[in-house]
Amino acid sequence: MTRLFALLLAMAGPATAQEAVTTFQAGDVLPATVLAVRSTTDIDVFAPVLDAFVSANPTVAVRYEQWGSNALYAVTRQACDAGQGSIDAVISSGVHQMVDLVNRACAQPYVSPLTQALPSARRWRDEIWGITQEAAVTIYNKDLVPAADVPHSRFDLLDLMRRRPETYRNRIATYDIEASGLGDLFAFMDSQQATTFGGLLEGFARVDAVATCCSAEIIAGVASGRYLIAYNVLGSYLVDDISDRVGVIAPQDYTLILSRAYLIPESAPHAALAARLLDFILSARGQAILADSRLVQPASADEQPLPDSARRPIPIAPTLLVAMDQARRRIFVDTWRKAFGDDR
Repeated sequence: MTRLFALLLAMAGPATAQEAVTTFQAGDVLPATVLAVRSTTDIDVFAPVLDAFVSANPTVAVRYEQWGSNALYAVTRQACDAGQGSIDAVISSGVHQMVDLVNRACAQPYVSPLTQALPSARRWRDEIWGITQEAAVTIYNKDLVPAADVPHSRFDLLDLMRRRPETYRNRIATYDIEASGLGDLFAFMDSQQATTFGGLLEGFARVDAVATCCSAEIIAGVASGRYLIAYNVLGSYLVDDISDRVGVIAPQDYTLILSRAYLIPESAPHAALAARLLDFILSARGQAILADSRLVQPASADEQPLPDSARRPIPIAPTLLVAMDQARRRIFVDTWRKAFGDDR
């Protein structure tokens, strides 16, 4: 496949706008239509399924824009409010933000045998669909974390932060919930699921844990030894070439399973093609390609398998609207800031 116009825009700090754009097309034939997709998924991770799609649909090119989740939500909502837009499909790991967009009548419906075959927890109102299955894992540096310290559950992590605060001071990382919509979603789900959430915040404060924006940055930090442990990291971004340095734990108390959300904006110029891409992604071939890219993954780990009872899929459902409530969010963010030593 031919990829044109790869513009990697280096940005300082959390993403506030478009980060990169690549156009996928089959061969050198000028396509009849360009399908515009905005997504939070790294281009390199999503490229194989888009290459396969344009190969199967050679008259269609895909212009793929990579965005940060908060910026993607903002620009999509702005286009919706204005009643106009040029984007055909939106894909985001900030699932609560996507549910909010659907609730604001920013998406259009689509039904096919493939969308209907999804579990109810991975579709809502026939306007939003979960296309991946990715585990939120704990990772650690294999060379620097003793086996006795490896936390196989949140209870283990709590105990570790209480027993050895000096060893792990500034060496435990997680997402910044203000910079990362994904991190905000994971923290919200923890607050709903776990009796350990308050203790985790207390523990993070005790060891001066680091909150930062991005999966790739956190994983690279653990691989290099800058961080010793990282909590609630999206396991799909772990790559083979760091597996000898980075260990992976699916927490045994429960492991969150994310399905990235796909919606077709109400103003999409090429809605039928966006639906065709959705069906391709949900097809057996599309899911196999996503599995090869780690976007469909079993919730397993290096050390021990995860029992089905510990899997906690994040539902694509109106219950996530609670996470978008502004009054609740102000309280939640204030509590988070205090745990990470930021009282702005």
